[in-house]
Formats: sequence, C-alpha cells, structure tokens
Amino acid sequence: MRFARPERGPGSPRRPTRGSVPAALRRAQTRLRKAWDRPLTAYYLIMGGSLLIIVLGLVMVYSASQIKALQSGLAPSYFFRKQLFAAALGGVLLLLAVRMPIKLHRAFAYPLLAGSVFLMCLVQVPGIGVAVNGNQNWISFGGPFLLQPSEFGKLALVLWGADLLARKQDKRLLNQWKHLLVPLVPAAGMLLGLIMLGGDMGTAIILTAILFGLLWLAGAPTRLFAGVLAFAVAIGVLLIKTSANRMSRLACIGATEPGHNDQCWQAVHGIYALANGGWFGSGLGASMEKWGELPEPHTDFIFAITGEELGLAGTLSVLVLFAALGYAGIRVAGRTEDPFVRYAAGGVTTWITAQAVVNIGAVLGLLPIAGVPLPLFSYGGSALLPTMFAIGLLIAFARAEPSARAALATRQPALWKKLARVRRKTMRRRVKKRPSGER
Repeated sequence: MRFARPERGPGSPRRPTRGSVPAALRRAQTRLRKAWDRPLTAYYLIMGGSLLIIVLGLVMVYSASQIKALQSGLAPSYFFRKQLFAAALGGVLLLLAVRMPIKLHRAFAYPLLAGSVFLMCLVQVPGIGVAVNGNQNWISFGGPFLLQPSEFGKLALVLWGADLLARKQDKRLLNQWKHLLVPLVPAAGMLLGLIMLGGDMGTAIILTAILFGLLWLAGAPTRLFAGVLAFAVAIGVLLIKTSANRMSRLACIGATEPGHNDQCWQAVHGIYALANGGWFGSGLGASMEKWGELPEPHTDFIFAITGEELGLAGTLSVLVLFAALGYAGIRVAGRTEDPFVRYAAGGVTTWITAQAVVNIGAVLGLLPIAGVPLPLFSYGGSALLPTMFAIGLLIAFARAEPSARAALATRQPALWKKLARVRRKTMRRRVKKRPSGER
C-alpha cells in the first residue's frame, strides 16, 4: 500500500538536498582559503599566537611553580614575578625589533655573534660560570640573576647566517658548495663546541636544527645536505655513547616505569601528569605531580602540568598556537623577495618549531629528555628574551610585505575615523545630559 507524500507547508523547514552538504563544505573551504590568503593573516597569526602563548605561559608558570617556591623557602609568586619581569623586558625588545629597519638588523648580527661567543667563553671561566643541573652554561650576576649565553647564540646564528647567505646570494655564489658551507658551518661548529663544553646537548640540537634550516633555505644540494646531516648524526651518536647520563635518557623513551635507580622518574611522571588530566583537566592549580613528584614542573615539563590541569583541551590549544605560529613564519619566508628576510624568517621558524617539538616530544615520551624549555611558555628569562626579539623580527617581516603594508595603510585612516565618530557621539551625549538651567 502506497501512502501519499505529505505536502510541505510554507512555514516548514526545507529538506537538504543531496548536493547541498558538499556545496556547503566547498563554500566553507573557499572562505577559509580567502581568509588564509589575506595580506594581514601572517601578521595577525604571529602577533596573536605569540601573545596568547606568552599569557598562557605566565598563568601556567604561576600555577606550576608555587610548590617549588615554597619548598625552597620563597614566596609562592617568586618565579612568576621573575617571569613577568622578563616578559615585560621581552616586550620592549619585541617592539624594538618591530621598529628597527632591516639594515639595522643586518648590522646588529655581527656584534651579537661576537658578544655571544665572548659570553660563552666566560661561562668556562672559574668563578664566573655556574653549573645548573650538571650543565655549565650559565653566568652569575649575583643573587638569583643568571644568564645563559647559548640562548642568545641561537638568535645570533639566525641573524648572522641570514645576512651571510643573503650577501652570497646577491653575488650568485650559493651554487658553489664551498660558499654554502664556509664560513657558516665552521661558525656554527664553534658555537656548538662552546655549548658542548658545558654539556648542554639540548641547546646544541636546536642550534644544529637552525643550521640545517638555513642550508635548506639556501638550496643546498641533497648530497651536500645528506653529508652534513650524516656527520652531525655521527658526532651526536659519539657524544651519546660516551655519556652514561645521555644513554639513560635515551633508554627512557616510551618508559612506563621509573626503572633501575629511578632513572626514568621524570619521564614517567610526565606521562602520569598527562594521564591524570583527562579531557578537561583537574583544574587550574590542582595538579598533584607538582607536589615534588615532577622535578622540573615550571621549566622543561611545564607542558605536562598544563595537560594535568587543563587536560587534552589545554594541550591541544598550545599545539594549535605553535602550529599557527609555524605556518605564519613559513608564509612570511615564502612570500618575500628579500633574501635576508627569507633566511631570517625561516631560521626563526625552524628554531621555535624544532624547540617546541623537542620539548613536547620529551614530555610525551617520544623523544629523549633534552632539557630545553618550551619557547615563550616555560620559565626562564634567558630563553624568553631572545625568543621575543625573534618574534618581533617575524612581525616586522610580516608588516613589510607590500600587500600587508598597503592593507595597514588603508586601515589606519579608517580607525581614526571610527575613533572620531565615537568621540562626536560621546560629546553629543554629554551635551544632552546638561541641566536645564545651564547654557
């Protein structure tokens, strides 16, 4: 028996047709593509993403460091106040980097490299250099003020390497392998040697990643690139094999138990913290692992505390912010016609992305614990200051794009018009609210 199909009234909702859903997806994809292709997309992603990472990092440093401060006989907000001061000083450096012309950045690269090398040499001088967690890569300025020169060495290698490769590209010398390697690789090797004298292999890994990023952007041939990579891997294997501490860290990849003599204690408790967080976390400030179980809750393993207190939602938010920052940096490097901007933007993006991958990979148990902080997020002024200056570089490069410069020029008059309109409306309201006896 067949039933008659009911007629649709004028007020009833319209049923979706078969092709309506794919059409809606295509329209959404088109809108998303247009949004990505806007001139100021990279500018807003870099500025907004880095600001959100810094603010969220300050919140998590305050939450993760309270117990550590109390155990050391300090005020609960001790580490937070130091990080807040470093963020304020880093904000000044960020604005300075945004306002500096590109020529001044290129001129600044050489004194920055020389100063970084000088400070790295001072680290090895007895009475000046200080060992922290077994690595002598710090300089003491009295009291709680310490400086890690190798963090500024990353910024120096990016700026100096970008200027060197840009000048060689202008002279069309990069098609010769010796000009690709000399003096870039020897200078990077000198920085790596000074860092490894203090035993900080984590920072050496990031510096090596910056070097390979610059070589990749310069168009190094596959054979040359593979040769340098094989040499670096061989040196790394040798350094790991000759150190019992590094071998134990390598053995803790994927560990689920603390192991013999608790050698995997930190790695395992990082996994415990993430597991305790669940989907939405135990709540801000409610972490259990920061009560002495996790040795470095506010520095190297702050991502684990974030997962415990904010859950999977919080950790995914951090990953999305770093992914947006990396995408924006790649876009700036790919769209510019200035060789220095391309190399510098690519070097900064490689630096921040590689360091985030190494830190988060160690917390997740996928990589050995390298002892590097999460960029813009972990506690540490020595790491925050040069990183914020590097973010200022990316913002300056994003603003310098011709299309972005034109878009900003058209938006500034519109903003002033809106402010003037709001001011006129405010003045009219004040006039209307006058008493009847006033004139």
